[in-house]
Amino acid sequence: MEAILLIENVMKKLIIIGAGGFGREVLCWALDCQTVQNDWRVYGFLDENLRALQGFDCPCQLVGYPSSYIPAQDEVFICAIGDPRIKLSICEIFMSRGAQFINLIHPTALIGLNNKIGQGCIFCPRSAITTNVTLGDFVTINAYSGIGHDAVLGKGVTLSAYCDVTGNAVLGEGVFLGSHAVVLPSAKVGDYAIVGAGSVVLKTVKAGVTVMGVPAKQVAGF
Repeated sequence: MEAILLIENVMKKLIIIGAGGFGREVLCWALDCQTVQNDWRVYGFLDENLRALQGFDCPCQLVGYPSSYIPAQDEVFICAIGDPRIKLSICEIFMSRGAQFINLIHPTALIGLNNKIGQGCIFCPRSAITTNVTLGDFVTINAYSGIGHDAVLGKGVTLSAYCDVTGNAVLGEGVFLGSHAVVLPSAKVGDYAIVGAGSVVLKTVKAGVTVMGVPAKQVAGF
């Protein structure tokens, strides 16, 4: 009984920033994680839209607005926003307020040896990183996406579902990959570039541009 009380006294409240579609997905993964750890329990969402959860049978409710929320010492956070620019902007604000971000690692995610993982990362179901991978802060690896050996992903990168980032690939800060996108070995994707769904990057993508196709070609940006 004393051990149970001790766990309850130190357990944190997990707050999910963003109550949109991805936020509700992250809630599912967080509830799965609760079954294998005793560090925190899901407490609720932060979102500027008071109606974000309207019409959904959601076990958690909104507890505040990101723009004005002040983190407490017994709270930890994860940011469930797909857009890298918005995600990084919000996370930087929360860090300046003293927020503590956790890594949300689903029980089915696979993580190999000798990897470097920043804070605030999300590993969705069946995601995988192999070995000697470097992930910056606030990287999101969606379901069934994989990252090969020695790859480097900058902070804020978002991989949609079923992406394949192969060995020695480099993704800069804030890169977004659409579903089923592939980055081939040693290819480089510049900061805040967007790789469209189903595209295959062979070599180099300039910063700030959007590419699509097989092979991926620039369709927007400069």
